[in-house]
Amino acid sequence: MQELSGLGKFLILFGVIVILIGLLLTFLPKIPFIGKLPGDIYIKKDNFTFYFPLGTSILLSILLTLLLNLLFRK
Repeated sequence: MQELSGLGKFLILFGVIVILIGLLLTFLPKIPFIGKLPGDIYIKKDNFTFYFPLGTSILLSILLTLLLNLLFRK
C-alpha cells in the first residue's frame, strides 16, 4: 500500500493543476492587461493578422517560476 501513496499524491496534484487551468481559461478573457502588455507583438495587415504575446509569456513564466519554487521547495 505504501507505493500507492505516491500515486495518490500525484493524482491530487494533477487534479489541482487541471482545476487551475480550467479557472484560468474561464477568467483569462476578463483580466484586462493579459495580452496587451508592452512587448506583445501584434501585426495586422489587409487579410493577415499575427499575434505573439511575448511580454505576457515572460510575465507568466516569471509568476509560474516563483509559484512552483515556493510549492516545491525542500
